[in-house]
Amino acid sequence: MVQKKKIQLRDLGHHDHDHDHGDGHHHHGGSGEAFGFRTYLPALFSFVMLLLGITADYFENLEFFRGWIRVIWYLAAYIPVGFPVVKQGWNSIKRGNFFTEFFLMSIATLGAFAIGEYPEGVAVMVFYAVGELFQESAVKRAKGNIKALLDVRPNEALVFRDGNFVAVNPETVKIGERIQVRVGEKVPLDGVLLSPKASLNTAAITGESKPQTLQKDEVVYAGSINLDGVMEVQATKVFKDSSIARILEMVQHATARKSKTELFIRKFARIYTPIVVFLAIGLTFLPYLFVEDYVFGDWLYRALIFLVVSCPCALVISIPLGYFGGLGAASRNGILFKGASFLDAVAKVNTVVMDKTGTVTKGVFKIKEVVCHAPMEENDFMKYLMAIEGQSTHPIAKAIMEYKVEDEMYTASEVVEIAGKGLKGLVNGKSVWVGNRALMVANQVKMPMEMEATEESVVLVAIQGSFAGYVTIADELKEDADEAIQQLRKAGISKIGMLSGDKDSITQKLSKQLQLDWAMGGLLPEDKLKEVERIRKNPDTKVIFVGDGINDAPVLAASDVGMAMGGLGSDVAIETADVVIQTDHPSKIAKAIRIGRSTRKIVWQNIALAFGVKALVLILGAGGLATMWEAVFADVGVALLAILNAIRLQRMEWN
Repeated sequence: MVQKKKIQLRDLGHHDHDHDHGDGHHHHGGSGEAFGFRTYLPALFSFVMLLLGITADYFENLEFFRGWIRVIWYLAAYIPVGFPVVKQGWNSIKRGNFFTEFFLMSIATLGAFAIGEYPEGVAVMVFYAVGELFQESAVKRAKGNIKALLDVRPNEALVFRDGNFVAVNPETVKIGERIQVRVGEKVPLDGVLLSPKASLNTAAITGESKPQTLQKDEVVYAGSINLDGVMEVQATKVFKDSSIARILEMVQHATARKSKTELFIRKFARIYTPIVVFLAIGLTFLPYLFVEDYVFGDWLYRALIFLVVSCPCALVISIPLGYFGGLGAASRNGILFKGASFLDAVAKVNTVVMDKTGTVTKGVFKIKEVVCHAPMEENDFMKYLMAIEGQSTHPIAKAIMEYKVEDEMYTASEVVEIAGKGLKGLVNGKSVWVGNRALMVANQVKMPMEMEATEESVVLVAIQGSFAGYVTIADELKEDADEAIQQLRKAGISKIGMLSGDKDSITQKLSKQLQLDWAMGGLLPEDKLKEVERIRKNPDTKVIFVGDGINDAPVLAASDVGMAMGGLGSDVAIETADVVIQTDHPSKIAKAIRIGRSTRKIVWQNIALAFGVKALVLILGAGGLATMWEAVFADVGVALLAILNAIRLQRMEWN
């Protein structure tokens, strides 16, 4: 699997000489080789020859630079940069694809030679070649984030086997095995920390630059770098399910999923290019019917300018590069978009709906208060409760089992789960009921008045039919929950709501605390789905739903953009979502929206720039007011400006 991923990412990082991109748009000069001085040699040679030729033309008394010598000189300048383009054009024609940029450039420059405009013919091809090289270099830099992930993926794991730590391929490590990670090494698989403490650099996974200090039993992600002392980790996932492997897979798929803008531009280029070719032919010959002093060479020159300007490479290169820059910037910030189309979608969102547990709260329950009725003491009360809860896998049961009791634990027998209410069983020969108010009411247990109106999550206990006490359980808010809501407001999100399966009273209390617009609790997965579908009926409403559990998967799929918490989130939620937040920080929701908007803004700036300049030079060229030099700027110059604009995404901050 490791080898397979290497091949995929290597191919992702370079343009291919022989494969069509769907619109006949290829790139040359750097297919798979490092961008070094040798890559630029042909263009540099042609540029020097062009400058020397123009200088010789300037000094009219240089008799030797006339006739065939001049033609051969410019041909020698043309061939290093022109031959690869002409060859690509010919190969495209053989495949039945006539209207490519190579065909346009070949016709335009060879036409310039035919009418004796040798310097301009060479100049067009030199600047085109240099532009292509810069484009290749820019694409390579933009994709650096993705390829850098390869360096993050660990190559070996030190696993404890047969009394020693042995180095093995991470793919062979099984769940539950003990792994040792030395200082400076990468954690090979997701797991839990066995050492008392560890300091880790998690930037590659979460986008957080500051080191994280973890305590024993906390989650450790594959790809994190150990900064201090030898640490031990117990693997909780196999390699292919680890966070770093999941990132690689998602980002690879993301590059293949085009946005609507990108797909439209590609289709547009396929229609637009042949139209311009036929207009150029018309511009050459039709004036003969209407102009008295028709000179074929003048009108051909105008048509050649028309062809050079018509090249759609500024659009076809800079727009995918803009989206790729957005995907890379997001992954650097611990946000994974599963395709460029979701960068577009998230930019249009005006409503955010969140799940509660595991999204806004930590999803880790803790005992807040223990209340028991005399004469029973707290320690004895908890032993009865824990004997029953020890038979349950519910998160609240796990929180109760964290309690430290004195003496030996009691054991329970005949434990039965009562759906939606709780548990019952025998402990020390006494019948014990553990659960909610509905369980107490069903068994006619009298409760204190304060139990009637409590908003907390409580576990009620009855022994031998009498109320014995209760335990209050709390789920903590995530540290950045308040900040997340503030950032969403600043980002212009008009409505923020919460849908939860937890008690409505708890959900409403949390909603007030976070100052949300609305909240609903006590919902089943199908209720959440109906509510999101109801919100989406308004055509002006675009919804992000943020969740983390298996029960959130239907809503994630139904919303305009489904966003999953990737650290604690279930695999089903992560697979279904369009965007994954690696860090589980809700404050990243607003950052994802901002990155989407920045990407969309830059893409549309590039479209406006390319169309605006090209339209102007096309009109000037048709009227005989523009030369081939302006045409070069309109094509290569605009492409470079658009690329530089797209690269800005790699340097932006969205704090």
